[in-house]
Amino acid sequence: MAEQSFDLVVVGAGPGGYVAAIRAAQLGMKVAVIEREHLGGICLNWGCIPTKALLRSSEIYHLLHRLDEFGFSADNIKYDAGKIVARSRAVAGQLSKGVGHLLKKNKVTVIDGDAKLAGRGKLKVAKNGKTVADVAAKHIILATGARARDLPNLKADGKFIWTYKEAMVPGAIPKSLLVVGSGAIGIEFASFYRTLGVDVTVVEILDRVLPVEDADISAFAKKAFEKQGMKIMTSASVTAVKPNANTVTATIKAKDGKESQLTVERVILAVGITGNVENLGLETVPGVKVEKGHIVVDQWLQTGVPGLYAIGDLVGPPWLAHKASHEGVICVEKIAGKNDVHPLDTTNIPGCTYCQPQVASVGLTEAAAKAAGRAVKVGKFPFIGNGKAIALGESEGLIKTVFDAKTGELLGAHMIGAEVTELIQGYGIAKTLETTEAELMHTVFAHPTLSEMMHEAVLDAYGRAIHF
Repeated sequence: MAEQSFDLVVVGAGPGGYVAAIRAAQLGMKVAVIEREHLGGICLNWGCIPTKALLRSSEIYHLLHRLDEFGFSADNIKYDAGKIVARSRAVAGQLSKGVGHLLKKNKVTVIDGDAKLAGRGKLKVAKNGKTVADVAAKHIILATGARARDLPNLKADGKFIWTYKEAMVPGAIPKSLLVVGSGAIGIEFASFYRTLGVDVTVVEILDRVLPVEDADISAFAKKAFEKQGMKIMTSASVTAVKPNANTVTATIKAKDGKESQLTVERVILAVGITGNVENLGLETVPGVKVEKGHIVVDQWLQTGVPGLYAIGDLVGPPWLAHKASHEGVICVEKIAGKNDVHPLDTTNIPGCTYCQPQVASVGLTEAAAKAAGRAVKVGKFPFIGNGKAIALGESEGLIKTVFDAKTGELLGAHMIGAEVTELIQGYGIAKTLETTEAELMHTVFAHPTLSEMMHEAVLDAYGRAIHF
């Protein structure tokens, strides 16, 4: 079999891998991408995109039960779980084909199979146990992503204990559900199923839900979820799970050591992810360091081996598609020798959770800013003070800003409420531009819009809020 030679080979065609491949092609490199399953990776096929399609359906169902507020009426409102899932899969399928078109348009060679390093600059690609290609490249980017993590005493079986994959394509909607973990994945599924009428309990080992978010946002979210009928158990852990004929009985241990039993139809395991570092042939290239299931890289995404790089979930948090894509671009542009490349500042990466209500943030929380020794000014503005939010019937929410008290630097912004996953980018741009409170105060925000609250939250940090 003749060896194929490229300037760059990318292993994995997720949001990090395919973006890196396309950017490299734009810069004149001869590029190949190796993918064993679906173009677009987990995000497009089993994560970001199809979950948002599911959540859109639950959002519509939620609105249909509020028709009277808006002057409408309807009888016998019900959902078809099969059609909801089918639409979600169709959306994912459409976008996966789109990635294939983009790669072809940019003349990126796509190789179908499992890639394994065979020494520096060498890869073997196998399909169904048979070698289908020998590949050589001066530069190799590993973008193999990550998978759901199990707990020692709690492992997904695909039947009673689900990962995100099973939760996304249920054969039937369960009547009761236990979600273990209250990060973005856990809370999004908890929100989806609760909106469809499922009896949902969330167990979180830390002392609050959405623990990476600002404490004020976490507290607001907990109240909102409980108001919807969700049961939240924080500072608690699932110590054992016993399958029954058609249900599962979980033993839940509280912080004080007291144990209780909960019987549900299904369990969703959402306790984090671990990088896909296995079976990559890393042993053939001494110098690659793996820590806690992730490959260690420098600021330019290079491993300890020259010419070998890693990006995305494979290299650790934050585990976000847009982070992976940006890393792919940084890595490729550095390889290409561009002199205007900047290392990634993770405090400028926005995080979004598409639950009901939505949550979004960028930068430091108030607690993190203070822990870093910064004196801060904090501003807050509630949705109830915004005309557009009230007109939309979405008056539950909060926007919070954190500024450096000495310099006026925007350190962080935190939101909960309708469409905040769209609003957060305004603060993201502000952070990238190193904006201070002065520029934000002098920016004119259109009226009536939800974005006006972003202005008010800045004004409030300096005692100048107008509408609350």
